[in-house]
Amino acid sequence: MPMSQVIRKPPKSLLRQVGKAIAEFDMIRDGDRILLGVSGGKDSLSLLVILRHLRSYAPVRFELGVLTVDPEVPGFEPGPLRDYYDKLDVPWFYERQPIMEQAKECMDGDSFCAFCARMKRGIMYGTCRREGYGVLALAQHLDDLAESLLMSVFHGGQLRTMKARYVNDKGDIRIIRPLVLCRERQTADFARKEGLPVVRDSCPACFSAPTRREHMKSLLAREEAEYPNLFANMLHAMRPLLTEGEARGL
Repeated sequence: MPMSQVIRKPPKSLLRQVGKAIAEFDMIRDGDRILLGVSGGKDSLSLLVILRHLRSYAPVRFELGVLTVDPEVPGFEPGPLRDYYDKLDVPWFYERQPIMEQAKECMDGDSFCAFCARMKRGIMYGTCRREGYGVLALAQHLDDLAESLLMSVFHGGQLRTMKARYVNDKGDIRIIRPLVLCRERQTADFARKEGLPVVRDSCPACFSAPTRREHMKSLLAREEAEYPNLFANMLHAMRPLLTEGEARGL
C-alpha cells in the first residue's frame, strides 16, 4: 500500500462528526496520551486514520498509540496490521492471551462475547498503565449505542447504553468513544474505499449462533427502512445516558 494512500485525509463528514463528539463530550485534553484499541475491524481502523489526522491540526496536543489484542482464536492473523502501523509511524503494542481457552475454564453464566470483552478491557487497562497512557479510545459508533440500548431495555429492564466518555472504577484511565455520532455505514464505506487492512472476524463463537446484538441490528435496519430519522431520534433520546456523571460505562 503506497504511503500516499495511507495518509489520505478522511472524509469531511467523519472528521466533522468526530470533532463534534470530541468537543461536546470533552474527550481529548491538552497533553493526553491516548491508546486506541484496534481489533482490525473497519471501525477501529477508520478511527485510527481519523485520530492520526486530527493529531496534526487539533487545537490541543496529544499523543497516539495503538494496541491490538490477539485472543488466540484460529484464523486471526494480525500481520497486515503490524505492517500498517509501521507505515503510519505510530507506536503500537501487541498483546496475546488465549481468551477462548480461558472462557472454557472460567466462564460461569455469561456469554462468550461478554467474557471476551471483559478480558480484553483488562488487557487494555494493563497496557495503558504499563506504557503511561491515561486515555483509552474505543471505536463503538452510533449503531452500537442504539443496539446496546435495545438490549438493555429488552433483556435487562434498564435504560442504559455505552457512554461517550467515562472514567474507570480505579479512576486512573479515561475511556472515550469518538465515533458515537457516526454511523456504521460511514466507517464501512471509508474502510472499503481506502483499502484499509481489515482483519476478517474469525471468532468461532460468533459464527455458532446469531447473537442478541445481531438480532437488534436486524430489527433496527427494518425500522430504519420505514422511518429514516430513526437513528437521529434515538441519538436525541440517548444523549442523557451518554453524559450523566463519570460512572462506569459499558
